[in-house]
Amino acid sequence: MDKPAYATFAAGCFWCTEAVFDALDGVLSVAPGYTGGAKDRPTYEEVSGGATGHAEAVQIAYDPEKIAYDDLLEVFWATHDPTTMNRQGADTGTQYRSVIFYHDEAQKRAAEASKQKLAASGEFKDPIVTEITPFQTFFPAEQYHQKYYKSNKDAPYCQLVITPKFQKFAEKFKDKLKP
Repeated sequence: MDKPAYATFAAGCFWCTEAVFDALDGVLSVAPGYTGGAKDRPTYEEVSGGATGHAEAVQIAYDPEKIAYDDLLEVFWATHDPTTMNRQGADTGTQYRSVIFYHDEAQKRAAEASKQKLAASGEFKDPIVTEITPFQTFFPAEQYHQKYYKSNKDAPYCQLVITPKFQKFAEKFKDKLKP
């Protein structure tokens, strides 16, 4: 591998999204942060207030020789509800919207094709509202958000929300997990 490739997704709370993608074989790192808005260097408080235009997102560095972008898209679609506008579970607001931020034209084509295939599959009764938009700038979240699930598995939010989601993901994608 010459250099890692990058994927950037917003799928609700970045603690949940980071935990899922960090477990995939071929993923080198996952950084929670903010993207898609207009505010330069936003803080968590500003983003969670909903006025920055940013979404909670993760930036994934991965080895394309070990895991394909299409595999990352498959996990993205399977681990959140792409039919709810500005909402994932109890989290509401534009900062929790579903977005694929593509880094190049190949990612754009792959994202659009996967969205069309999922829409045609009939898996969801409601339309898919996930945005597919060009990546611009990613602002890493504050340090206490990094590896949140790994560091806080006993916290009530982690036990009630992340652990069940992670277990469902791990069962479905057991062949793609890190050894």
